[in-house]
Amino acid sequence: MREADESIGMAFFDVDETLLTFKSMFRFLAYHFRARGLPPEVYERAAAELRNRAAAGVPRDETNRDYYRHYSGRSVAEVAAHARAWFTTELTGGGALHEPAVEALRRHREAGAITVLVSGSFPPCLAPVRDLLGADLVVCSEPEHRTGHYTGRLIRPMIGAQKGRAAQELLARYGIPPERAAAYGDHASDLPLLRAVGHPVAVGEDPQLGSYVLEVGGSRLPGIPG
Repeated sequence: MREADESIGMAFFDVDETLLTFKSMFRFLAYHFRARGLPPEVYERAAAELRNRAAAGVPRDETNRDYYRHYSGRSVAEVAAHARAWFTTELTGGGALHEPAVEALRRHREAGAITVLVSGSFPPCLAPVRDLLGADLVVCSEPEHRTGHYTGRLIRPMIGAQKGRAAQELLARYGIPPERAAAYGDHASDLPLLRAVGHPVAVGEDPQLGSYVLEVGGSRLPGIPG
């Protein structure tokens, strides 16, 4: 897509396993529980329940809501501080960034495109990613908070069809036609996002995304090694 970079006015990027090499929501939840002094089995039970519900066919937007219940009653400031420390730890360990997608974001940014992170994750996890990569905008899940504490409820999910609608709304707001927009995603749930733009890019080997970009003449990037 290098030749087309200057024609792209807005570029959307999924985050987990697209720009990052892991699922940030799970990794951060484990860190957050450790930082609170909870034993490892608390995270293991929570993660197993989420994964089991997903394996049983529970829609992703429902498991997304289940995830945010684990922050009920926690201070917004506390979670934000944990997230900054968590991401620093991830970067220190190495291998956190998926370089093919990160390089694509950098090219779009340098060519003058508005770069947007689109994720089912939430602001504390995404703020350090945005700051590191220099993305212009973040569109993500929005957990409810009152009096400085999370309630455990989700105001706005950002999964599947919501990603596509968010991209369409942003393109309309900035007056950018879909033909001048690109989108990068790794999972079938990113298909609505890729359908919203004229330059879809499948990251990795998801068969639905692969079939779609082949059908419409989109592009592919290598996925996470292993």
